[in-house]
Amino acid sequence: MSAALALAGDALAAFLLVTAAAFALVGSYALATLSTFEKRLHGPTKATTMGVGGTLAASVVALLAGGAEASLREILVAAFLFVTAPVSAHMLVRAARTLRPPR
Repeated sequence: MSAALALAGDALAAFLLVTAAAFALVGSYALATLSTFEKRLHGPTKATTMGVGGTLAASVVALLAGGAEASLREILVAAFLFVTAPVSAHMLVRAARTLRPPR
């Protein structure tokens, strides 16, 4: 693998990590500042899912840029995350609505 291709892969991985960190920061800010439980849950579930997804994508890009083979582990973690995060958020909101019905 050429040095220019490795440098481009590292730059892409760095960009993905910075973007993922920005998503995670937005999700944390939403969790801290929004008023109701449902609003507080919405921000972090969407933003941190994208943050973790970006981190996993950066990991795959960095592995490929370094000359290593991509692992199935990152793909499985991303698939598990993208399936379980919305389901768990939905269950939390339903439980909250059951315990505290809307007015």
